[in-house]
Amino acid sequence: GWGAEMAEGEVRKVDPAQAKVTLKHGEIKSLEMPPMTMVFGVRDKALLDRVKPGDRVRFSVEKSGARYVITALEVAP
Repeated sequence: GWGAEMAEGEVRKVDPAQAKVTLKHGEIKSLEMPPMTMVFGVRDKALLDRVKPGDRVRFSVEKSGARYVITALEVAP
């Protein structure tokens, strides 16, 4: 929502128990973040049901305090 741009990346690790996902992602212009591999929290664990390591994905992420939280996650078409 809020017209956030979708960033692109590749899933490296999925951690449903901790509601986290490791993504190797491209530049995220809205956050002025260069391409890198990092761990993100997810707002809703159900998002992780749709993806597995190796999947190319699109995602929306927002900054929540010192953390980055994925608000949307889908396999890239």
